Amino acid sequence: MITFEHVTVSYEDASGPALPTVDATIPEGELCLLVGPSGAGKSTLLGTVSGLVPHFTGGTLHGRVTVAGRDTRTHKPRDLADVVGTVGQDPLAHFVTDTVEDELAYGMESLGLPPGTMRRRVEETLDLLGLNELRDRPIATLSGGQQQRVAIGSVLTAHPRVLVLDEPTSALDPPAAEEVLAVLQRLVHDLGTTVLMAEHRLERVVQYADQLLLLPHPPTTPAPTDTPLPTTTHPNTATPNTAATATPDAPGTVARSASGPTAAHRNTSGPDADPLRADGPGGGGPDATRPRADLLDAPEPDAARLDTSGPDATPPDTHTEAPTGATLGDPAELLAVSPVRPPVVELGKLAGWHPLPLSVRDARRRSGPLRERLAGVSGPGGGAPSPLPTPPSSSASSPLAQVSRLTLVRGRVTALYEVSLALHPGEAVALMGRNGAGKSTLLSSLVGMHRPTSGQVSIGELTPHRARPAELLRHVGLVPQEPRDLLYANTVAGECASADSDAGAAPGTCRALVARLLPDIPDTTHPRDLSEGQRLALALAIVLTARPPLLLLDEPTRGLDYAAKARLVSLLRELALDGHAVLLATHDVELVADLAHRVVILAQGELVADGPTDEVVTSSPAYAPQVSKVLAPQPWLTVGQVRRALSGAPGTGASGRQGADAARPGEHP
Repeated sequence: MITFEHVTVSYEDASGPALPTVDATIPEGELCLLVGPSGAGKSTLLGTVSGLVPHFTGGTLHGRVTVAGRDTRTHKPRDLADVVGTVGQDPLAHFVTDTVEDELAYGMESLGLPPGTMRRRVEETLDLLGLNELRDRPIATLSGGQQQRVAIGSVLTAHPRVLVLDEPTSALDPPAAEEVLAVLQRLVHDLGTTVLMAEHRLERVVQYADQLLLLPHPPTTPAPTDTPLPTTTHPNTATPNTAATATPDAPGTVARSASGPTAAHRNTSGPDADPLRADGPGGGGPDATRPRADLLDAPEPDAARLDTSGPDATPPDTHTEAPTGATLGDPAELLAVSPVRPPVVELGKLAGWHPLPLSVRDARRRSGPLRERLAGVSGPGGGAPSPLPTPPSSSASSPLAQVSRLTLVRGRVTALYEVSLALHPGEAVALMGRNGAGKSTLLSSLVGMHRPTSGQVSIGELTPHRARPAELLRHVGLVPQEPRDLLYANTVAGECASADSDAGAAPGTCRALVARLLPDIPDTTHPRDLSEGQRLALALAIVLTARPPLLLLDEPTRGLDYAAKARLVSLLRELALDGHAVLLATHDVELVADLAHRVVILAQGELVADGPTDEVVTSSPAYAPQVSKVLAPQPWLTVGQVRRALSGAPGTGASGRQGADAARPGEHP
């Protein structure tokens, strides 16, 4: 169904390819999981399947990609729209209409389906994704997770033969993610749909994968030139002279007129630059990654040049491919050598299980001896081990933030009702709950974006909605779910300089934080050329420059691989140890298990749980981490805790957790 023949992608100003060499064939009716560290080129590879790379993103596509027999070099996205459905990392870039029901129908309208068929499929999709109650809601009023489900649903209604999904569960709560994955399973098993999916939260999806396509670390060397490769170059990266000098007599070359201006193309070689985003590189990138009338009819730019060795050319021998190329194979075998692995696989490697388990069920079947070894391990006081960092004493200091019986009504919706919460220095608190439960609304209320209907919110001596922004900035900082809200400069260096100036910090303060969170990101990289997770890390560095006593984060691990998440956890631990309070709204149960002192759960705007992490997350199967499920009823939550227990490392407090877990940045803590 999908064939990659010696495929790589490069950009004119880049020092090396944006994608390692890929030779693979994905059969019909299989779910293939695309795995690799941030910056490996996952989003770029997904873009080659839909034709968005290079037709709309710019760059040069070496090799050949065929989908259902159609060559993406010669078939534009509009020619593939009836076969390939794509959902990018950012659901907001996907939407065209204003309401949920209209959005689900829009793609089918672009394909000219009969009204009766459209109505039936809309109803089916509303039920499949649990969207029926939201059908008349304006998309702008939905939570991030609800928007993600709408974006996925708008693609499913067209019944494509191939689904290309970039981080499809990143903004979903655990139950909603399971529902979406169950739908994908039905499409694969019952309808023979081929699914190619990139996802950093491997613990959610790896057990469903038929095959795994592993991309190595981001390439740092130029693309090989000793082997002639079929290429497709988009005009945004070919100068007019280059296009004009492509001679018609050259074998396998088709030249077009170079008249008219050639779009200026910024360097899009930022690690894992996302070609599927609306504001992505190339200036003409689509603002929706599924069939759209304006996109389907967009003319090919004048200076387009095809330089191929013919559609029937034999690809180079894959046996001579460099070992840094992509690898397709069995998930368990590849995860054993992968730089990114879910906790259940890490636990299997630690315990020496073979083959490695991919699901909690497989791991529990083999965990008997491991549980027996851990049963005799006791904590420092001789009792049961304490897997959590020691929380600070709430009675020893005044709270940095206090929420008292907060009720917030927006239109006809009661977003929050009688919520009370206190945040103390040195405390890390996780805010969890279903999509639309009110988590982001509570964070926004703490920075003064909403005036309470009743109740009170205070940050120290300040009332957020009455305080001046410049004054509030020095007490509380929010990293929103959409990091683009904080990014407006043209380069990473420009963002950092502005952050230093706004915070009154020494020059270079923000850049040092960026270097810690995003190693090897050049100063000249445009924020739009960063992946979703990298933009989030940049926004976090900007907020941390002011070192606010209270730090609020909304889905801080969205788009981050395990190594990047480990760096984030290490930084947040340091802030907590320095006396900062951290409140993070997240669906990432593994992050919560590793970082939070306590967990607060919201449901329909009401606080339904508030307690120590080990008590709250293990009491609900939906919010329990993988290690807890495998080793229950024992109290272990993370692989790092198990590793230290088996090695006899003393202490399970905050400092011990930080040292042991940070020592393995490529592994999940």
